[in-house]
Amino acid sequence: MGWFFLFFVISGFCSILYEIVWLRLSMAQFGVTSAMVSIVLSMFMAGLGLGSWLSGRLIRRYSGRIRFPALRLYALAELLIGVSALLVPLQLQWGRSLLQHVGVSSSGAYYIASGIWIALTLVPWCACMGATIPVAMLAIQNTFHEEAQRSFSFLYLANVLGAMAGATLPLLLIELYGFRGTLKVGAGMNGLLAASALSLNFKRTSRETTIGSLEDEAVVTLKPVLENTKLLALLFTTGLTSMGMEVVWIRQFTPYLSTVVYAFASILGLYLLSTFIGSQIYRRWSRNHKHEGRLIWIFLGLFALLPLVTANPAIHLSRLLRLVLGIVPFSGVLGFVTPMLVDRWSGGDPDRAGSAYAVNVVGCILGPLLSGFLLLPLLSERWVLFAFSLPWLVIGAYPRLSSVFGERRPEIAWQRYLSYGVTILALVLVFEGRGYEDRFDHRVVLRDNTATIIATGSGMRKLLLVNGYGITGLATVTKIMAHLPMAFLDHPPQNSLVVCFGMGTTYRSLLSWQLPTTAVELVPSVPRVFWFYHSDGEELLRSPLSRVVIDDGRRYLERTAEQFDVIALDPPPPVEAAGSSLLYSVEFYNMAKQRLRSGGILQQWLPGGDAVDRAAVARALTESFPYVRVFRDRVGRGVFFLASSSLIPNRTAEELAQRMPATAAKDLVEWEQGSTPEAIFGALLKNEIPSAQLIAEAPRAPALRDDLPVNEYYLLRRRLMPVRWQ
Repeated sequence: MGWFFLFFVISGFCSILYEIVWLRLSMAQFGVTSAMVSIVLSMFMAGLGLGSWLSGRLIRRYSGRIRFPALRLYALAELLIGVSALLVPLQLQWGRSLLQHVGVSSSGAYYIASGIWIALTLVPWCACMGATIPVAMLAIQNTFHEEAQRSFSFLYLANVLGAMAGATLPLLLIELYGFRGTLKVGAGMNGLLAASALSLNFKRTSRETTIGSLEDEAVVTLKPVLENTKLLALLFTTGLTSMGMEVVWIRQFTPYLSTVVYAFASILGLYLLSTFIGSQIYRRWSRNHKHEGRLIWIFLGLFALLPLVTANPAIHLSRLLRLVLGIVPFSGVLGFVTPMLVDRWSGGDPDRAGSAYAVNVVGCILGPLLSGFLLLPLLSERWVLFAFSLPWLVIGAYPRLSSVFGERRPEIAWQRYLSYGVTILALVLVFEGRGYEDRFDHRVVLRDNTATIIATGSGMRKLLLVNGYGITGLATVTKIMAHLPMAFLDHPPQNSLVVCFGMGTTYRSLLSWQLPTTAVELVPSVPRVFWFYHSDGEELLRSPLSRVVIDDGRRYLERTAEQFDVIALDPPPPVEAAGSSLLYSVEFYNMAKQRLRSGGILQQWLPGGDAVDRAAVARALTESFPYVRVFRDRVGRGVFFLASSSLIPNRTAEELAQRMPATAAKDLVEWEQGSTPEAIFGALLKNEIPSAQLIAEAPRAPALRDDLPVNEYYLLRRRLMPVRWQ
């Protein structure tokens, strides 16, 4: 049994590794949108559920005809999973090329076409992952009869332990080897699993009987299983609520954790650690107990509401303590009840376990969709949490709903009264809970399927927060992003594009040149608060020169055929933000270069970062464009890059100012009382540095690429290996 435990620890590690990397590769090929992320994760989970259900059915139907040990089937599944690590990146590239040739332009058609391709790519391979549990259960059933009854929870426990490691360690591998190198590590581990399973099979040939010859014995050995369909309803609900709540957790805890990949990994890792602890407790508890009682369900509902306390800005806790107290209790109880329900439904039968696990996976697929696309755009985070806790509160208050043994057990008075008390406490948490936006007196709050937007402040102290994290403020630096490249153009401009709307300042400044201007913004609610920061915002949005597109900037550039004189890039801070490298990479710059008109200029703003970040972006730009100029911000907040396929002319501050129309000049000095365009440009020109100087600060830093996003993955170089890229 120890071998099976080790197999599923490694298998769980690899599955999360693939999920992380495949999601990111899909984003690079098809766009960084909420819909695309949901498609990828849903197809991943759908493959797991389909593989689990289908393998269980096939085992039941054909086990009598198969005359070789189950471990060989398990080895084949792991071998195919290893092959998938090498083929999926190629399949995703083929899909992108196919869509480019087809020329799909509308977002709806693009989502449908890309979704179909992602399904064809991921579902078959993920089905192999889902098939491993029923197949391994069969191997255990044939070899260790006494362990068969609780074999699912045994494998589930090992899988969760491996997944916990998979939520963190691959981040270090990505930093060292990139996404494709990390996939090769996973493929090697799957190959090792396949070889080990075959080796174990040959060593135990005398002990393990073939599938067909043990079919009748296995049926006799297994204890009767529960036919109560309430078990499946509960399994569906555990998947629905747990995955739906993860979407809410990200919005609630982002203000305290930032938007870096390590923040999301900490939420996932803590969730899996808690699930592992709960599953381990269940394994020990189930040796001597059969009835869990009503309290576990009502406490599950109460624990679902704890983030209302720990994410409350009025309560001062450390970041770690906020996460631990908010996530661990609910996840731990969930880790207890999920394997318990599958064990009771399956009784060790691979077919029934596969079906039960598939039902749970269906809930896992629908939970994020329900949370992100239906509930969160309409309700605050506390009411969405209440919606997910409500089924458990009701089940705990009415024990008949959770009576999965088909019998009425006598109620104990103190348990009944305690359940009522817990229900009242849960309602108090809901009605007294406060969200992050409640810390601001003057605010506008909007919610959509991507994020929660908070517009707050007054005068020049206005702020834009996305999921509670500050994105930008009112500052002249955001105006310079527009006016600097426009003034450097060597020909009369015809139009411009800004990627990432923010407060709309750069967009507004580009419009001051009285030319058609397009803005691409990922979060639908962000342009809707344009008026909050600029009194003429509504008027500008109605201008015939104005066009705002809700889409991923990279995907938009790939699909549009329009040419621009200036493309202004202002990715959201911090420079380490998850997914931001897709707007800093060589692949992106080569794509943007194709959308620049002859003599056009790309402006890239880099907000902070360390020497490696600056060198990686500088190298990526110099590899993509023959002409690159670099200007440090006047107050040291970041770096302006100007890149072009044509020579960027040398101009004095006065010459730059003279090229500006009166409306643009007025816009540039709007917040600089007593200053002039000449003074602002002059300060920038004094801070010009050669791109080679930035590269020399970290000469071993590679050019930032889709496969090696050095800005996002930095833990080793900043904490453990600081000289790696120096």
